[in-house]
Amino acid sequence: MLKSFKGIHMLCIMMTLVIILAGCGANTNKGAVEPTAQAAGDNASADSSVRTIEHEMGATEVKGTPKRIVTLYQGATDVLVAYGVKPVGVVEAHTGEPAYDYLKKDLAGVPTVGLETQPNLEEIYNLKPDLIIGSKFRNEATYAQLSEIAPTVMVDQVYDWKKTVDLVGQVLNEKDKGTQLLQAWEDRVADFKKQMGDRLPIEASIVNFRADHARIYYMGYAGLILKELGFTRPAAQEQEEWGIKVNSKESIPDMDADAIFVFDSGTDKAAIEQNYQQWTQHPLWKNLKAYKNNQIYKVNEVNWNLAGGYISAGLMLDELYDIYKLEKPQTK
Repeated sequence: MLKSFKGIHMLCIMMTLVIILAGCGANTNKGAVEPTAQAAGDNASADSSVRTIEHEMGATEVKGTPKRIVTLYQGATDVLVAYGVKPVGVVEAHTGEPAYDYLKKDLAGVPTVGLETQPNLEEIYNLKPDLIIGSKFRNEATYAQLSEIAPTVMVDQVYDWKKTVDLVGQVLNEKDKGTQLLQAWEDRVADFKKQMGDRLPIEASIVNFRADHARIYYMGYAGLILKELGFTRPAAQEQEEWGIKVNSKESIPDMDADAIFVFDSGTDKAAIEQNYQQWTQHPLWKNLKAYKNNQIYKVNEVNWNLAGGYISAGLMLDELYDIYKLEKPQTK
């Protein structure tokens, strides 16, 4: 009996040794693949450096180069495309379409996350972005909530497209690209001013007709661009605010300048056209010096007001080349 027990005991010891050796073998195999896994981790960390981006709402830490970016205003969408990056989510164009015509090809398949004035936080969350670009003007109230979804950076005003170019260059870690974009723009500005020569400065007014009223734009997107191009504003329009709404045709003389750039806004085209005709057939309109000198130009609303980006600035400049019959420089 004792002999039998000893035999069983020896058998148990041998089995235990086999299990231990097998375990050691498994650990040895695991050790063989660990360096590869560690190397992969090292490669990932090569693009995981954390940068602090200073912006209008404070400072935000951005890890590596963001790939899944949501834009919450039109200018940010435009500028991101100018950098060659396709966002994963955008706000709906002001015209009610997912994107403006000039960006439709670049934004094909990109979902919208609500309106610029009211983005949908749940839809943004579902896109799992690694960066959100917004504006203090539109998104200040929801900045904290957006920051919980993903690192969020902001400019102040949606129309300040050069600041958007700079901010996007920082978050993409492509400041050189931003410098190139702005240099290309400055080269075009210089060419425009050179070709215009002694015709500048030209006093200009920007007028907008809607279904039930008109507006005079003082500063903002188009106003800043015109100023850079060598245009001036009537003395009464040299103000920091965006402009004014006018309901009375008695205000028509306030629109006057050497040149007037006009665009329409809204979806009710029939009502807008009717309102436009009523204003422009008025005797006070026909007394404007711009009218008498045939210097009133209908321009594209998207390029001059709604898009607010780098690409649209170029399109606005293209219109001015055409209006003043200049030769457009060759694009590289």
